[in-house]
Amino acid sequence: MNRRDLLKNSAKIMLLASTVGSMAAAEKIEEKPKNHRKKSDKLHIVVVGGGWSGLSFAKHIKKYVPHAEVTIVEKREEFISCPVSNAWLFDLVNLDFLAHSYIDAANNHGYSYFKAEAVDLDAKHNILHTTEGELHYDYLVFATGIEYDYFNWCKNDAVLEKRLRTEYPAAFIPGSEHLTLKRKIKNYQGGNFIITIPGGNYRCLPAPYERACLLADHIKQNKIDGKVIILDANNTVTIKEEGFLSTFRELYKKELVYMSASTIEKIDLDKKVIETEFDEIEFTDMSFYPNVRAPKLLEKLGLTTKTPYNRVEANLDVYTNRFKGHHNIFGCGDIRPMGFSKSGNTAYTEGANVAKVVADDIAKKKIKWVSPTTFCVSIISMKPQREMTLLSEYKYGSHGETQFKDTVSDEKWKSNGLGKAKAQFSWAQSMYNRMFYV
Repeated sequence: MNRRDLLKNSAKIMLLASTVGSMAAAEKIEEKPKNHRKKSDKLHIVVVGGGWSGLSFAKHIKKYVPHAEVTIVEKREEFISCPVSNAWLFDLVNLDFLAHSYIDAANNHGYSYFKAEAVDLDAKHNILHTTEGELHYDYLVFATGIEYDYFNWCKNDAVLEKRLRTEYPAAFIPGSEHLTLKRKIKNYQGGNFIITIPGGNYRCLPAPYERACLLADHIKQNKIDGKVIILDANNTVTIKEEGFLSTFRELYKKELVYMSASTIEKIDLDKKVIETEFDEIEFTDMSFYPNVRAPKLLEKLGLTTKTPYNRVEANLDVYTNRFKGHHNIFGCGDIRPMGFSKSGNTAYTEGANVAKVVADDIAKKKIKWVSPTTFCVSIISMKPQREMTLLSEYKYGSHGETQFKDTVSDEKWKSNGLGKAKAQFSWAQSMYNRMFYV
């Protein structure tokens, strides 16, 4: 073989290798599950959403029904916790404390993590449509958390809503919003920093008050010429009222202004002015926390209802967490219409409870309702680190309304002023261990 033939043959070999490689790559791409789980004899349980409730449900249903295949559908690549994120905003914990791997959770608890987003549902044929193909299920659970509802402020003004979302994010859905708010806090040099609090049952009732306290402490410790202004749509503090109001009066009298029953009527982002029923308030920066609602996906699927507050929430039977009109579709977490706190511990315990409900339904046993448990710790100062705690369960009244049961609250923050605020961090570490590792 001469040099010219050798070059020709080498080129042919390279072309063939390239073609084979491309075919192999294409074949590998085609392995991506277009029908991730086809109908089979093996029981398949799918949970949509990898937050506190979804992770808890997946772990516990695998424990209660070990022979079942369990799949979490979650669009995010990693979990970042909303609970304890206020502490991260003020450098009391690092991001590693909040961030965890869905792969670890799935491997350690024996279920599958499927990175995709649910987009549609064929309930008649038990098929969930996702961005990565179809999932056939025997039982389906939605644990999709909340979305923001800006309608009361924006009245379908898409430009205003976009500016509120991007320029002044609420930071109660984990991710970029928190990073933006942390940058705002770092760069804050003075003036009015406004924090809004929505009415009704929003995500994590004490969290906006806790955030305001930590920001006021930041102003106090760094001698910043500014104030935190809380515009609360509610008539008073929604939880730990005595503790937070005493904190405002005694710790942050100069740094914080609390304004209850504040209805925002107009927002001028160019002039940086907010108009309420009685006041016109200028601001340097702020975090707009609007009302919350169940995701639009559930509304598209016909799985929502409206509460007395005209909020969109999941249309669930409050005693079974089963979607009304569907025998094998359930819901848990912050989408619920019940008056339980929309918080991490509540969602986790409810996820475990709903797993037991589904397991009992599979076993044809009588379903028994069990109350979720709300446990929350609020840090109100950094130096020293003071905190308040609350523990509560729930019951239903004679007309099906949600009521508190056996609530224990320690709102005397002065008694917690010794040393560090250990309760919030030890609780969180314990919960992360349960969801991801043990």
